[in-house]
Amino acid sequence: MTNKVRYEVADAVGTITLDDPEVRNALSDELLDDLISAFLRARADDTVRVVVLTSSHDRIFSAGGDLKAFAGDAPTITKYGGLDRFPRLYQLIGGLGKPVLCAANGDVLAGAFGLALACDLIIAKDSVRFGCPEINVGVFPFMISAVIYRNIGRMKANELMMLGESITAGEALSLGIVNRVVSAEAFDETVRDWARRLATKSPLLMRLGKDAINATRDLPLPAALSALQAQLALAFTTEDIKEGVAAFKERRAPKWQLR
Repeated sequence: MTNKVRYEVADAVGTITLDDPEVRNALSDELLDDLISAFLRARADDTVRVVVLTSSHDRIFSAGGDLKAFAGDAPTITKYGGLDRFPRLYQLIGGLGKPVLCAANGDVLAGAFGLALACDLIIAKDSVRFGCPEINVGVFPFMISAVIYRNIGRMKANELMMLGESITAGEALSLGIVNRVVSAEAFDETVRDWARRLATKSPLLMRLGKDAINATRDLPLPAALSALQAQLALAFTTEDIKEGVAAFKERRAPKWQLR
């Protein structure tokens, strides 16, 4: 890893912080490599039950792709090869086996919009704006269109990508893009509260559940139901489902198997 991403663990929460503020956390190859490395560390660490993705910049979560690299003189085949970082990252987040909470503490633009939508949950400051401005500089949000279309209705998605205009956090909430919009004063505590609550859930059942969602969300309904039936049957074999039911009946906190 370089120094463009920070990774910290405390109280079962792995925090990944985009930390290249001088270029507004542009998603350079180096930053993306660091981001992939950080998520891999979080996946391998059994003490981490939830991951929070955030930014060190005071106003920008990330401005998106590295425009200098887009317009650079590198051979086309080199540029093409480097683009695999985005699908690798999106698939890594989806298959992480642990919930990923995006703490959008600044504007979420261009490629970063896709990065946020790849997460499981998004909490945004009320001052934040979301958008796909690529078309305004002669580019198009090719890579992130896949996750945009899986989270936003077709007409609104087209509007965002074709007009290149941003929307407020409140508008994002009304579109179902974010889970919660909070004031700057309440933001950090809200993120900590959600992370703590997520960390109290069964790590095993959370992984089984997230894996099931990731595997079935794009399947036809009959195939999805068949796969989910098998996952539910597998869940019945775990000690955690027995412990969860017992703890509920006994009105106590459950003691999960940490695996």
